[in-house]
Amino acid sequence: MKMLAVWLTLGPIVGIIGIPYTLIVGDISRLYWVSMWITRTGIRAAGITVRVEGMENMPVGRTCILMSNHVSNLDPPILLPAIPVRISVLLKKELMKIPILGPAMRLAKFVPVERGSRRETAQAMAAAATAALKAGLPIVVFPEGTRTLDGRLSRFKKGPFFLAQQTGAPIVPVAISGTEKMLKKGSAWVTPGVARVQLLKVIEPEDYGSREELIEAVHGAIAAALPEDMRPVSGDA
Repeated sequence: MKMLAVWLTLGPIVGIIGIPYTLIVGDISRLYWVSMWITRTGIRAAGITVRVEGMENMPVGRTCILMSNHVSNLDPPILLPAIPVRISVLLKKELMKIPILGPAMRLAKFVPVERGSRRETAQAMAAAATAALKAGLPIVVFPEGTRTLDGRLSRFKKGPFFLAQQTGAPIVPVAISGTEKMLKKGSAWVTPGVARVQLLKVIEPEDYGSREELIEAVHGAIAAALPEDMRPVSGDA
């Protein structure tokens, strides 16, 4: 698989050199952008074309939370390099255990999320995410919590919206389509194609009286931007 070949060839080299360098200089920026270049190169090697729309919707002078639907393991490596500023990500805690990649993600202030976590762990996650926002890093979140099995938008977890209300950070809904056909759940085979990434109009948490109303607004915006066969069926909205 060309994509993995690129990542497995270049990733360790950059990690072995870049992580010690980053620790010495105390600046993750160079390692981050080289990592994004490697990620993008792997995606291109797999025959995937990424089309990004709505970049003008990224707030100027304010950190934000980008909330995206999640249908494939390709979503993060397609979305992250598409954002022209350094960002943080809420991701599975298990990913932090990957050699070389895990330490690099910690240096980049990525925020680990533990499923079914205790209250104390959830509070620590929220504190880390808040710190990333205060440091000027937009955060990418997949509020469904996991990939959908059928490609359709499913219900959102409440945690990311608590973070948005607590910090007042604007939400940029993101609709990703095409990846559901390129790398299906349980498969390791990537099918070349076009991935579409749409950054939608900003949603301000302060404009909504309850968390449920905020969730409904973000969910509805993403659903409306997705192709018909990816929109939620009745009961999943």
